[in-house]
Amino acid sequence: MKMESVINSTILSLACFPKSNPSIHHQKTVKARRTVCCSLSSSSSSSSKNSNSEGDANGLLKEEEEEKYNDIWLLFKEAQQNILYLNKLRLVAVEELNKANREKQLLLDKIQQLEAVNKLGNEQSLWRELLLRIDSMVLTGLIDSAEASGMRKAVMGNKFSVALVFFDIRQKTDAELLAQLRHFSVGSRKNGFHIIQICTEMEPLVSVGSLSSYVTGLSKALQKKGHIVEVILPKYACLDLTEMQGLREIEAELYSYFNGQLHGNRIWTGIVHGIGVTLIQPLYYSSFFDRERVYGYSDDFERFTYFSRASLDYIAKSGKQPDVLHIHNWETAIVGPLFWDIFVKQGLGGTRVLLTCHGFDSQCLEQPDKLALCGLDPARLHRPDRLQDHTMTHLVNILKGGLVYSNKVVMVQSIYSKERIINSFSHGLEPTLAIHKDKLLVSPCGFDNSTWDPSKDKFLPKNYSADDLKGKSICKVALQQQLGLSKNSSTVLVGCISTESLDFDLNNQKAVWNATPKSVQVCTCFWDLYFFEENTGLSAEYRRNSLLAGEMRVLKKVTRTVILNFPWQPHESFIFMGSKATSADGALEYLKKELKDETVRFINKYDEALLHLIFAGSDIILCQSFHDPLLQVPLKALKYGAAPVAVTSNENKFRHFVDREQETTRFSRFISSTFGYLSLSQAVDEIKNSPSKWKQKMVDAMAKDFSWNAECCDVHVSAYTALKSL
Repeated sequence: MKMESVINSTILSLACFPKSNPSIHHQKTVKARRTVCCSLSSSSSSSSKNSNSEGDANGLLKEEEEEKYNDIWLLFKEAQQNILYLNKLRLVAVEELNKANREKQLLLDKIQQLEAVNKLGNEQSLWRELLLRIDSMVLTGLIDSAEASGMRKAVMGNKFSVALVFFDIRQKTDAELLAQLRHFSVGSRKNGFHIIQICTEMEPLVSVGSLSSYVTGLSKALQKKGHIVEVILPKYACLDLTEMQGLREIEAELYSYFNGQLHGNRIWTGIVHGIGVTLIQPLYYSSFFDRERVYGYSDDFERFTYFSRASLDYIAKSGKQPDVLHIHNWETAIVGPLFWDIFVKQGLGGTRVLLTCHGFDSQCLEQPDKLALCGLDPARLHRPDRLQDHTMTHLVNILKGGLVYSNKVVMVQSIYSKERIINSFSHGLEPTLAIHKDKLLVSPCGFDNSTWDPSKDKFLPKNYSADDLKGKSICKVALQQQLGLSKNSSTVLVGCISTESLDFDLNNQKAVWNATPKSVQVCTCFWDLYFFEENTGLSAEYRRNSLLAGEMRVLKKVTRTVILNFPWQPHESFIFMGSKATSADGALEYLKKELKDETVRFINKYDEALLHLIFAGSDIILCQSFHDPLLQVPLKALKYGAAPVAVTSNENKFRHFVDREQETTRFSRFISSTFGYLSLSQAVDEIKNSPSKWKQKMVDAMAKDFSWNAECCDVHVSAYTALKSL
């Protein structure tokens, strides 16, 4: 009876279980029938065959009990399996719930961060707009330069309380705002520097080369450290003003001197990335900047000399007293002589001049008499120790004038030392650089780590950092899947992002990929091939790339090549080299046919998300040089945990000379000690043979800061500090 009770309770408890096995029920039915039959047979035979022994009856009972026991055991096993299955489902559900909660928390954190950034950005934009309104008041005659100087000190010394006092600045007229400013308590002298950059490019307003990202990146980095930065630009017809906030025209004409007369200019002000920007628009010489291109005209000297003089006139007449005038390349180098010969006595006695040179290959040689256009004395400046060119002595060298008349000179170069730049890359300016060697500094370029950071990159399927690299493997598999490569996180993946027209031929490339181990996957991006700025004024024969006898011959780039996967603004006008030149697709098809390798992929389309994924998914990034001021490929590769390996054009191996002298940048010394002499095959071997050592090397590289906020900013702050002691 006890056994039957257990059986009945077990059967009842399992009968209601959702996941039952039909075969078990069928088996039980058959066995029940057999039991009934055995009972009937036993009953009938007992009347006719009394000779059956009790042992047979006991055997039947024992067999029946064993069958019931087996049935119970099968039911228990089924119950255990169902319980395990339900537990598994429960664990999955809990994990999904936890994942959803984590994602929710991340979303809330990002919203809070965005709100904080937006609040900070609004506060910064407000006090910078207030400074621009003060400039407007000076130009319109509401206040004099002395009163304006006191107001600027008040604003810059109390910039965190400005948002509370002047929150409705856009609704106030100049007269109303002036009354409020006069009641605003004068704060203490600012601790940071006041820097005005006079330049010809600024991202995202106008981008032609590396100068644009340099001006914006450095300005943002300086302002993060408490310095005040303003930028003065020509008002080009091709400006992209979509990201400029508060653009307004000052209701007063600024007159500047040029070619013996005073000429009117319209002045526009606005905010870009929290940086105060002033745009100068000539009226009489309106054609100077009302053109399709920025550079490349026969009257470039006149255009940029006019702008340089007008910028100084604006600074002096608006009562500004900056600590530093920061000028760039030959286009604004004339500011140096103009400042010291004319403007230093116009309330700018405490101002000093810093020149940045992004290279010495473009210097601008002109007839000495042209210096008189902006009010300079040709006879006084056409001397060997001033502007006279060393080789063509009958001409003046504008860049040389900037070197001579600037208090400090920063040479933007990530790899080479000061001595090597002077001796090997001065393009005829070696005597001048040697004389002024003590005021020369070397600075690397940087990159925008607010956009290029794998720990918060919105384009990646999984974020990662030096402290947690799990996401990098996920990014690699995602990249392989997107490009149709075999998905294997242990396969070495090599990315190649072209920063400009390649300077090595196809046969060299074939040798590179043919020498690559078959276990290595290669992704090559030729987004820039054969695309140029429209209407450069240069002949197609001179500017185009040609594919001759299976060899790619790339002519010297005169203005710039448009990089299709670099964030140039989409409205810019480009032309595709037509039937007179080999198309990009033709060149890529040629390479594909020659290489005949399923592990190689070519990409020649714009895809910002894919560009981020290539950095994140690659183990190695091939680059043409460790000094890449335009796209900063080596710097981004290090941040994303990919080893930069440089390629040279004169031999079939991947190497790059890295200067090991003491007067080099921190970036140069780091590259020299890690990746500077690695070939592609050596890098692959190290990944395969010493994975732990390689992983630690990449973790160390990711932890380094080579952004605009780091060494580049430090070098310039050091230069500004030295200037103030002069």
